[in-house]
Amino acid sequence: MTITGGCHCGAVRYEAKGDALTHALCHCTDCRRHAGAPMVGWTMYKEGAVTVTKGKPKIYHSSEHGRRHFCADCGTGLFYTNAEMLPGIIDIQSATYDDPDAVPPRAHIQIAERIRWMALAHELPAYERYPPQ
Repeated sequence: MTITGGCHCGAVRYEAKGDALTHALCHCTDCRRHAGAPMVGWTMYKEGAVTVTKGKPKIYHSSEHGRRHFCADCGTGLFYTNAEMLPGIIDIQSATYDDPDAVPPRAHIQIAERIRWMALAHELPAYERYPPQ
């Protein structure tokens, strides 16, 4: 399987070849703050399976060993690497896939840091577009 994706403005594009090692929805504070979202989906691949095909992501040292790769033009988060904790692995933000349904998530992780209301988010009313006025 080959997955393609990229940033919001199109300046950075990538492809991932082969099967993802896993796909997890991360609730850690670092991921939430970096993405500005209540959780972030990450698919894990061997580093050699992922190629940037257009542009060059900027790299932010988010912790001693953590590196967050993002588009310097539009700010979209793309990749995460940590040579100490995840040697030889690259995480891709799964919402940046051209087809985000291609790899279903397998787990929630870092729920010790999950926002409390996220535990019940699936119980909220749902609308095709917007709630009625």
